[in-house]
Amino acid sequence: MLAAWGPIDDLTGWLKDISGNWWFLALVLVIALLDSVLPVVPSETTVIIGGVAASAAGDAPYPVILVIVAGAIGAFLGDNLSYLIGFSFSDNVQRRAEKKPSTARRLEWAADQIEERGGLLLITARFIPGGRTALTLSSGLTRQPRRWFAGWVGVAACIWATYAAVLGYAFGERFEDDHTLAFILAFVAALSITLLIEVVRWFRKRRRKVAAERAAV
Repeated sequence: MLAAWGPIDDLTGWLKDISGNWWFLALVLVIALLDSVLPVVPSETTVIIGGVAASAAGDAPYPVILVIVAGAIGAFLGDNLSYLIGFSFSDNVQRRAEKKPSTARRLEWAADQIEERGGLLLITARFIPGGRTALTLSSGLTRQPRRWFAGWVGVAACIWATYAAVLGYAFGERFEDDHTLAFILAFVAALSITLLIEVVRWFRKRRRKVAAERAAV
């Protein structure tokens, strides 16, 4: 199943091979941090592997709670780094918006979405590959309050890391004789939940659009 993924399969195999070392926790933190800025980095996969390794299926010398802590800290730091990158470019983007109406409209739309949907949007976006990067960058570009942002991404990071690590741990406990199967099932479950979130989000957006069109008639 995973063999068809090529380089991704190689990386996943390497992560599973080294997950029995203490220093794997540092790797979980670093990958979770990088994934907030570079969404091609497999942070969720790494946290799931850590969860499986910490279960009866693995031989990790660390408990699952440390996987959660490493993943949450990495995600929190990464989201704040993404915010700072966006904030550092906000002056240039604002100057461009003054000259280009399309840029101004996009900035206004992003700010309205963040203001309308609040911190819950930051929590939801953490489970959408690429979505968290776009939203955290936009939060910086639109200069959302730093304390408000940090508080919500802190909550989001804890929920996300707990979800991924516990998912890996649960499947590892269930399939303790097959480490690889435990990881595959946990990964598929995580992917399914992410797709479900996307489907629900799409239907809610569609419903709001229909309601707005009816109200305009």
